[in-house]
Amino acid sequence: MDLKRFKAIASRKKKKLNAFLLKLDKIVPEDMPKLVAKADAKVWKNVDCMKCANCCKTMTPTYRRSDVIRISEHLGMKPKAFVEKWLVKEEDSGDWVNKSLPCQFLLNDNKCSIYDVRPKDCAEFPHHNKKPFDLYNQTFIDNLTRCPATFQLIDRLKQKVEKEYEW
Repeated sequence: MDLKRFKAIASRKKKKLNAFLLKLDKIVPEDMPKLVAKADAKVWKNVDCMKCANCCKTMTPTYRRSDVIRISEHLGMKPKAFVEKWLVKEEDSGDWVNKSLPCQFLLNDNKCSIYDVRPKDCAEFPHHNKKPFDLYNQTFIDNLTRCPATFQLIDRLKQKVEKEYEW
């Protein structure tokens, strides 16, 4: 995965893809779930998260209370000690997030040292399966230049919708 190349292409196309997603807030094709599923299946033939891990390098998940309890238990720590060591509360949202980047659990081979008990936010990333899809357009806008899979999905959807639908 050439992240430098990906970021350059994503930055170049971001404005048009953002506009597409914003328009998708207002006009949603009836068969959007099918379009998303088909495009997403193609995306995962081209993207290997293990060769990328850009999400772990440039973003932090939010940790729910259940995440903190599960992970701290796995690590043999008390939840309070886990929070004090690894997390900080965001002022604006009140969410618990990593103190630093890249993620403290990311290994050198792009694997996660707590994969089996990772936060729900990580397990659901890049959120392509959320329904209805269009309610997560801001999430996709935020991830366009961070996640090659999200970039490819939105780019494919844009091409398909603009070609085959009255837009």
